[in-house]
Amino acid sequence: MRIGFTLPQMGPLAHQAHEIGRFAKEAEELGADSLWVGDRILAPVEPSVGYGGGDGIPEVFRTVLDPFAVMAVAAAATERAEIGANVLQAPCYAPALLARSLTTLDLISEGRLLAGFGTGWSPEEYLAAGVPMKERGARLDEALDALEAWWTTDPVEFEGTYTRIPAAHVGLKPARRPHPPVYLAGFAPAAMRRVARRADGWLPVAQPGSGAFAPGSVNTPMAQVRRLAAEAGRDPSVLGLILRVYPTPEATLEEVVATITDAGRETDVDHCFVELMNIAHDVDHALELVRRVLGTAR
Repeated sequence: MRIGFTLPQMGPLAHQAHEIGRFAKEAEELGADSLWVGDRILAPVEPSVGYGGGDGIPEVFRTVLDPFAVMAVAAAATERAEIGANVLQAPCYAPALLARSLTTLDLISEGRLLAGFGTGWSPEEYLAAGVPMKERGARLDEALDALEAWWTTDPVEFEGTYTRIPAAHVGLKPARRPHPPVYLAGFAPAAMRRVARRADGWLPVAQPGSGAFAPGSVNTPMAQVRRLAAEAGRDPSVLGLILRVYPTPEATLEEVVATITDAGRETDVDHCFVELMNIAHDVDHALELVRRVLGTAR
């Protein structure tokens, strides 16, 4: 099992932005295989849609660093660990700007970028981004098309419903060819179909502290994705899985390790990462958790 961890980006860790490089370097030295960011634009005071089916927004989302900047620092501070996003809200970004940022990150990391995308859930974030939320699925599809064009052609030219890139010279292409692996999140039927048609893999979630890991929460949706991929003429065996291990604030280290172990034994997951924002008080504590997880889970 390859095991990664989130970077100091959200919650208490965001107050130590100057420590991102040290965390990334030391986590890699401890054996972390990947380092990750998420994407929160804002935490509304009166959310119209709460997080995870609840009524409110977790306090950790009140302090969030820019994901692209955090990934750049981590990429420059490391040599081996992959640098991942789980997930960027692609519909909230102009595709040309998203492509430029991700290409830059892939080049800084010398081909270690893992690009994960989703559509988010907050109407207030879409309002702040100036994008109609009802268009989020179509905009994600169009962003994927535009990224493909940006990464694989030169000159680049693209025209869709929401995006127009006039013929332009784009001389920098990703180090990893033909482009960085693209993973997609989501459990809705449309999201599953999108993974099956065009992604390199799926991004499921497990939550230590909320009950024992249920293999069916990964195996059943992934079987559906692979069936849909085969129906679309793709080889289903090429689709990967990267599991986000997202502990509740009450989760124990033993529960985190058990989730990783059970996922490795009972599913096809061979790569996971541990979300630290709910369980780490500061960067030194986060590094201690990295040490303990890697020392126990391997």
